[in-house]
Amino acid sequence: MRLRSWLVVGISIALLLAIGAVGISVNRSALRAAETVHRADSLALVTNNGGLAEQVLMVAVKELNDFVTSHPLSMTAGDAGDVAALQEYQKKSANFTYGLVLTDLTGNLLSATGPIGMFPDPQSAAFKPLISDIALGRPGFSSIMTVGSTLIQAAAVPIVVGSQPEAIVYGFIPLAKSQLQEYIVKLRDDSHASMLVDATGMVGASSEPDLLGTHVDPAIMAKIGSSESQFATYTENGHAMIAAVHGGLPGGWAYVRTQSEATFDGPVRNRSLTINLALLTMLLVGVAGLAILGYRSQLVRRRAEERFSALVEHAPDVVTVLDGQGNVVYTSPSGQRILGLTWVGAPVFESIHPEERDLVRERFAALVAERGGLERMQVRVRQADGDHRWFDLTASNQLHNPALDGIVVNARDITDSREMQDRLAHDAHHDPLTGLPNRRRLQQRLADSLRAEPVAVLFVDLDGFKPVNDELGHEAGDELLRQVGARLSACLRPVDVLARVGGDEFVLLLPGVGTAAETTGVIERLRECAAAPFAIDGQEVRIGASIGVHLAAPGEQPDAVLRTADQAMYAVKHRSDRPGRHRA
Repeated sequence: MRLRSWLVVGISIALLLAIGAVGISVNRSALRAAETVHRADSLALVTNNGGLAEQVLMVAVKELNDFVTSHPLSMTAGDAGDVAALQEYQKKSANFTYGLVLTDLTGNLLSATGPIGMFPDPQSAAFKPLISDIALGRPGFSSIMTVGSTLIQAAAVPIVVGSQPEAIVYGFIPLAKSQLQEYIVKLRDDSHASMLVDATGMVGASSEPDLLGTHVDPAIMAKIGSSESQFATYTENGHAMIAAVHGGLPGGWAYVRTQSEATFDGPVRNRSLTINLALLTMLLVGVAGLAILGYRSQLVRRRAEERFSALVEHAPDVVTVLDGQGNVVYTSPSGQRILGLTWVGAPVFESIHPEERDLVRERFAALVAERGGLERMQVRVRQADGDHRWFDLTASNQLHNPALDGIVVNARDITDSREMQDRLAHDAHHDPLTGLPNRRRLQQRLADSLRAEPVAVLFVDLDGFKPVNDELGHEAGDELLRQVGARLSACLRPVDVLARVGGDEFVLLLPGVGTAAETTGVIERLRECAAAPFAIDGQEVRIGASIGVHLAAPGEQPDAVLRTADQAMYAVKHRSDRPGRHRA
């Protein structure tokens, strides 16, 4: 019994040590992952701040360029007008408060806002990056220059006449009061120092003003030339330091964020140590409780996964994930149930109706090119039996999302609603009794035809229709109208239009027919069709047709054309010996 107890104790101790080792190992892995994320976030922040600093610099040269383009200068040495324009601009400028200089392309002075002795030496090496940028047709920025105790940066833009540069305007920025300095001070934080340094490593703006004019460590200098954000480590006053450097700014400048390694890594590592201690304590105190909790967590997770799987399987929508080429990577079970297809591995475009396939390819390509983009469309998708059904698709570009890594498409079957819309659209333009176009549709077709060609309009009124209604009933009259519509339609060309415009009245459009001779044969066929007996409820019914004709020329108004054809039919009716015209 005692041996068994010791065995249980030994197993428990071994289990505790194993769990503790696993927990610490996992925590160390999490620490490494957290440090990786922390470093990536720090570099992203430096890149963002460097980009904002670059925008501040570019705003300054845009202001200078706006002055050059809106104030024509004579570019003559000592011109009083040029000097006055430069001095007036200096008073208004928020950037170039130190002064401005106008030179020719070789550097000879033309005009300045003050004595030439107050400006930096034109032969200074600090002008080299500025001159290089100007030579490439870009705005230029210099490195830091010192006049007396004042730190100065120069920005320059060429004055272009026609398509050739003729002179250069230099604007000088006192760095201690510059907008860059104001911007950097806003980024001040007790845990780190932010600064902008030139290509020589001299600090031109800093969240700690005392650093202006000092030089950064050589380890930082080694990273300034690269436009890719990088870390640099060095030692300062016996303390390990780390700097995030984003170079490649105009004029060879760089944004630098420095702090001690203790403040950079300390919060993450201290938290890891605390977690380790907590893990050991929890393991020593409650291994049994943790095991039970782990079991219950697994049970809850399994049930949640089962619930999610059941919801996806029975959902009415089809969820599909595509790769960047349009191949199906995943599709929900509802896709098999609704379409009878297994798409995985196949290009989705092959299942799209040919009429929409090119459009889908085009919009898919645009979606892939837009990070986080969204597209909605309605297309027909082929089923396993070859028929097509309408789907409303919502596609989202999640290629950048590691959890999805694809184009996520939610598809809802809208075939019934589309068919309902089509029926409503058809009913709005067709006679419900005969299925022929109604007056609205007739006027549209007539207007379209009259834009380009003549149209013969035949207004047909049935003779003897009212007695059929009176003697056999309205149902018989409706059946007679249906048969008349079908019989008249059979007498026409494919391009002709037959419409029922009310009661026992029909209108026939003959596009391209512009002479009375061309209508004679049609009228005779229509009369013969109408005169032939109809079988209605087992009885033989005979009627006739009065037909009025109007030859409409291109450009006539549809309403006027129909009125004229109606009047022509009235004239035919009154000349006829047959019974008078009846209206249902």
